[in-house]
Amino acid sequence: MTRPIPTKETPYFNFQFGLLCVSNFLFSASFNMMIPELPDYLTRLGGAEYKGLIIALFTLMAGISRPFSGKLTDTVGRVPVMIFGSLVCVVCSLLYPVLTTVSGFLLLRFFHGFSTGFKPTATSAYGADVVHESRRGEALGALAIGYTTGSSIGPIVGSYCVTNYSFNMMFVVSALFALGSVIILYNIKETLPAPQKFSLGIIRIKRSEIFEPTSLKPALIMLLLSFSLGTALTLAPDLSESVGIHNKGLFYTCYTITSLLIRLIAGKSSDRHGRIIVLVFSSLVLLVSMVLLSFTHTATMVVISAAIFGLSLGMNGPTLTAWTVDLCSIENRGKAVASVYIALEMGIGSGAIFSAWIYHNKVENFVYAFIFPALLALIATILLIVWRKQGKQNPISDPFEMVEIGE
Repeated sequence: MTRPIPTKETPYFNFQFGLLCVSNFLFSASFNMMIPELPDYLTRLGGAEYKGLIIALFTLMAGISRPFSGKLTDTVGRVPVMIFGSLVCVVCSLLYPVLTTVSGFLLLRFFHGFSTGFKPTATSAYGADVVHESRRGEALGALAIGYTTGSSIGPIVGSYCVTNYSFNMMFVVSALFALGSVIILYNIKETLPAPQKFSLGIIRIKRSEIFEPTSLKPALIMLLLSFSLGTALTLAPDLSESVGIHNKGLFYTCYTITSLLIRLIAGKSSDRHGRIIVLVFSSLVLLVSMVLLSFTHTATMVVISAAIFGLSLGMNGPTLTAWTVDLCSIENRGKAVASVYIALEMGIGSGAIFSAWIYHNKVENFVYAFIFPALLALIATILLIVWRKQGKQNPISDPFEMVEIGE
């Protein structure tokens, strides 16, 4: 049966949408609770020099899997792809206590990336399915609230488990959170009008199916801005310790709380005033946060910088996704979202490796590691301003940068 096309009056926040938000929360909390503690865990295994690979390998696999998740989202359906992504978290979380060598750990981090390579792609496509384009930014911002809440609470739970129990307890709790996400997803209705039955032939990717051309501009901005996320995820635990913050999850909690608070406002603003103007502002905010982090030397400065960093992330996420969906055709939503997420993984992965290389476990190198992503944010800001001027001169070429989306 064909799903009815949503209108401006169609409510998107119903019971099914709420279930998906809860699933997002559990999924996000599952893998985010590990991030602050994994550098110390890897050090104990004897792999301190490989800290940059903790994030890089994870995002590498996520990026490799995006074309496949995008195609499967557009053919097999949104829900099966989301279920697969959450199941990967369950399995990998249970394997961490088993693979206790440095090589085993790094291999597992690589395969753990399948999770974020699949679930967020299908989730964004689902969110775009159930709402009219005039409220797309608002809906995707609301959908991201569950994900952001998990990013905020997860690191605290993970650090609590390690401090009071053990690393293995953290891995078990992570698996239970992911399992909860899977159970919820089994109760969510599919939104793809005519899903196909899975077959091996479907996962054969042609060169033309790797990247959606309409998503080039959002992908480029995502690449430039997400470099800072890879830097922050990699260096925040050591930066926190250097200023006397012993709970490594505090940095993540601070930035995810402000990210959570700004998401709905940013989504509505992009629906009303245009995607690019919101992204210009968010890029400038990101630039400020990176400059502050480069000169941080107190716990208070870390908290303030993290909060400003979260404001930028909260504006970037739903706005870039909405802009991507605006520019593509309905039948290519999964591929378009996957294309931008490939850029996300490339940015995070390169940011993680490059920042760890610059930092080299020396506190005095923090300034250099954080100033580089600030420069990339500046480049993104300049590109967005140029594109906005071009859009005003020729609005037909970019109809979704009008004052009112869909007019």
